[in-house]
Amino acid sequence: MAPMKPLPHSFYDRPAEDVAPELLGKLLVRREGGGKPRRMGRIVEAEAYLGPHDLAAHSSKGRTARTEVMFGPPGYAYVYLIYGMHHCLNAVTGPGNHASAVLLRALEPVENVEASTSGPGRLCRALNIDRTLNGHDLTRGGLIIAEPDDPAPAFDVVAGPRVGVDYAGDWAARPYRFSIAGNRYVSRPSGRA
Repeated sequence: MAPMKPLPHSFYDRPAEDVAPELLGKLLVRREGGGKPRRMGRIVEAEAYLGPHDLAAHSSKGRTARTEVMFGPPGYAYVYLIYGMHHCLNAVTGPGNHASAVLLRALEPVENVEASTSGPGRLCRALNIDRTLNGHDLTRGGLIIAEPDDPAPAFDVVAGPRVGVDYAGDWAARPYRFSIAGNRYVSRPSGRA
């Protein structure tokens, strides 16, 4: 099987609202070793969190042990736990050490993925992603985001409000959740093209 071509750090070194829609159609690839098969899914839904000024972003509360990786270089995984039981995977974005990130919300299964990947907690459970991968370099090793070998068929991108951030006031309604129009694996339909 041909090696996957990971997205370079430069891909992530841009504003989160530019990176998020461009992650759609890319592949999230999980390799664990020990004879376990490679698992892979196509990213079909992602949410942008713009940095400390974005009241919905974790970095808006300042630099903490939890958010430290967000304040580092782009192209690394920010993995956190919500409700004490669900892990969520983000790709840290730039420009520079900007403390912004893109939450991966849903995958379309491509290879060796049996469980639901519709929703950030299910996505992480299906690919065995947890806090041990917090700070992982997404350009190498057991968790990467890659260009597909064959380009995905053309698709429309729709944008809508982010999910579960009502506490953020006006920031909650901003159209920073992007998804592939009509894809059945999207966790919640988005608003407009």
